[in-house]
Formats: sequence, C-alpha cells, structure tokens
Amino acid sequence: MEVLSKVIPIAMLVFVVSSMLAVGVSLTVRQIVAPLRDVRLVVVALAANFVLMPISALVISRVLQLSPSLGIAFVLLGTAAGAPFLPKLASVAGGSLAFAVGLMVLLMVLTVVYMPLVVPLLLEGVSVDPLKIARSLVLLMLTPLGVGLLVKARHDAIAARGAPLLNKLSSWSLALMIILMVITNFRNILDLFGSRGVLASVIFLAAGLAIGWLLGGAGAGVKSVLALGTAQRNIAAALVVGGQNFTDPQVVVMIVVVAIVGMLVLMPFASRLARRERAPSISQVAQKGT
Repeated sequence: MEVLSKVIPIAMLVFVVSSMLAVGVSLTVRQIVAPLRDVRLVVVALAANFVLMPISALVISRVLQLSPSLGIAFVLLGTAAGAPFLPKLASVAGGSLAFAVGLMVLLMVLTVVYMPLVVPLLLEGVSVDPLKIARSLVLLMLTPLGVGLLVKARHDAIAARGAPLLNKLSSWSLALMIILMVITNFRNILDLFGSRGVLASVIFLAAGLAIGWLLGGAGAGVKSVLALGTAQRNIAAALVVGGQNFTDPQVVVMIVVVAIVGMLVLMPFASRLARRERAPSISQVAQKGT
C-alpha cells in the first residue's frame, strides 16, 4: 500500500502536465481568442466561475456543516476553473466547440492568478502560501500550455501526431490516479458518505449547471457550454494546490471524489443536451405535416 501511495503524486504530475500539453498542441492562439470577443459573455462567464461558484462552495460547506478538510477541498474546487475536459463535454453536448476552447483557456490562465490571491482570503485560520500556489500552477500548468502552443505554431505536423498520444496519456494517468486514490483511501472515501461529502458534491455540480445555464443567454450552443464549463471544475489545478499545500489526505480525496461524481453526472447530462438539440420541436413537426 505504501508503494501505491508513492505512485499517486507521479500519476498526478503526469496527468496535469500531459493535459496542458495536449491542450496546447491542439490549438492556435487565434482559435483561443476568437470566441472571446463577446465582452458580455466573457464577463458573465467570469462572474459565474470566479464569483458565484466560490460563494456556492462556501454556502454548501456551511449549510451541510462539512468538516474543515472537506470545506477546504470545496473552496479549492470553487476557485479552480477552466477544466481541460470541457471541449470533450461540449462536443458530446453539441455545443459551440470554439467557445468551449476559448472559455477553457481563459479560465485556466486566470485561475493561475486568481487562486493564489483568493484561496488565502477564503480559508480563514488556514496557513497558505500564495507564492507557492502561484509557482506550482505556473510551473505545472501554464508552462506546459505555453510549450504546447509554441510547438503547434512552429511544428504543426509534430503537434498533430503528438495530440492524440498526449490525450491518451492524460486519460490513462487520470484513470490510474483515481484507481490508486480509491485503493489507498478506500476507508476515507467510505467515511465521506457519513460526512455528507458525496451529497455536497452532487449539490455543488447542480449549482454549477444551474448558474451556467441561467447566465448563458438564448443560444443553446453557448448555454450548454457555459453550464458544463461552470459545473466542471479544474481538477488538475485543485489537485496541485491541495496536494502541495495541505497534509490532510481528505482534502485530495474529496477533490478526486468530486471528479468522479462529475464524470458520472456531467457526461450523461451532456448526452441529454445533445438528444434535446436533435429532437424536432412540436412546431417543426407541425410545419412538416402541413
């Protein structure tokens, strides 16, 4: 069991770096910037992810009276936006892929600045080093992203061949990390059911979906992306900060549990959105019959 515990940080490191590299080699700067010219939409997305979700995390923690370690995990998740998995969810949901990519990168970059400033303010009585948080996020997230974008710009053929491999490496390392976390923390995970941690996860995800959907405007493609992008938190950033700044294993365990619950909730939700978009409306059916 001790050997498995030592493999977890390695798997997490591989997951974070490969995820960021995969995003970088799959995109151009123009693809990232183009969907972000809608100022109103950008402001709404920032408010949803960096104001309403942290507030939701605090409210849920206090209403459900979660333990301090679980409360810390939800604060980290509430402040960590820009999930690398968002484009995949948007593709499944039939949403605007361009907006999903632009939103993901914008939130990801701002998270690196936002978390070191806000996390210490939200966690009263908890000693957190803002510079250590910023250093970790820049080194493990922004640097690989920048390297990937550079490779894409200068060596497109290499980027095209590398993207599928990096995506597979990211998926495998995430799966390995989750499996190892479940094995080595099985008792802690079971304890979460008694601590209302799983219930808090479901409510937190539902709050993200509702916030994004209500603020997403009239366009279904944009609404679905903002809903999914607000609910799906940046697990990589939360794990980096949680793993390197807190010694209580339940902080990281709670983050992993939210990641698992998120996949179980958001992927079916995205599929349902896609079916809804493909289904003809009553008025369309009536028009065809006339």
